[in-house]
Amino acid sequence: MFCPPGTTGAILCVGNFAIRAYGLLLMIGILLGAYLAAAEARRRGENPDHVWDGLLIVFLLGLIGARLYHVFSNPEGAVGWSYYRENPIKILYIWEGGLAIYGALIGGLIGFFLYAYRHRLAVWRWLDITAPSILVGQAIGRWGNFFNQELYGPPTTLPWGIPIPLERRLPQHLTLPPETRFHPVFLYESLWNTLGFLILFNLSRRLGHRLREGDLFALYLIWYPVGRLWIETLRPDAWKLGNIAAAQVFSLIALAAGLAILIRNRLPGRIRGAKAPTEMPETKTPTGMSEA
Repeated sequence: MFCPPGTTGAILCVGNFAIRAYGLLLMIGILLGAYLAAAEARRRGENPDHVWDGLLIVFLLGLIGARLYHVFSNPEGAVGWSYYRENPIKILYIWEGGLAIYGALIGGLIGFFLYAYRHRLAVWRWLDITAPSILVGQAIGRWGNFFNQELYGPPTTLPWGIPIPLERRLPQHLTLPPETRFHPVFLYESLWNTLGFLILFNLSRRLGHRLREGDLFALYLIWYPVGRLWIETLRPDAWKLGNIAAAQVFSLIALAAGLAILIRNRLPGRIRGAKAPTEMPETKTPTGMSEA
């Protein structure tokens, strides 16, 4: 039942099968986010079954996008395309880590648009419904990096610094003393995402009647990239495009898209598209669901 030494990130082993914290936390984040999105859909008078019915395609395409982004990256001193080109079977070893959020967002959005088109959903309205929940999934999923002993920053003497064993350190940190502690970059991003969820959640409840459809999703596209822009400066293993981290490039693109949506929603002649929350009939409420 206990895992042998060196089984990084595993919390339970049965024979050669290991349950890893990375995958477990990822699934918890996804399911909790879906639950909150379904509750929000019901509050807005939409059918919450669409959240669960569309989850599979969004998850699968998001997973593929997240993995491909990582595989074709070229981070300094870390695993990337140069490694996977020589070890292609390792592309399938997602439990070892290596999922990029921007790849997940691109793939997940493709899955969402396919499902929304198939079921003729109001795209902006449903993007608003899911926006706060995305941050919940990201906040929880980031803790998988802690158990995999990855996504840490430069050395620090701050009291919340974390130790990293030599076998999990980047090459530039191998000569540092064993007791050296490092910035927990995963924690900073998790806290940023948690704060973002609380802000978006409260905006949807308190000021929902004043928002246009697409506003909440636009705010997500602004909030997360702003945090990622400064968090990325702490990553010594960042994949660079020239002199700037690739994640910062994607952050600037997302930030510009979010601002464009907000500006578009406030052009002359645009009307508020958000409907006031309504109650669904009792017969349409899935068994076991409760208001959140």
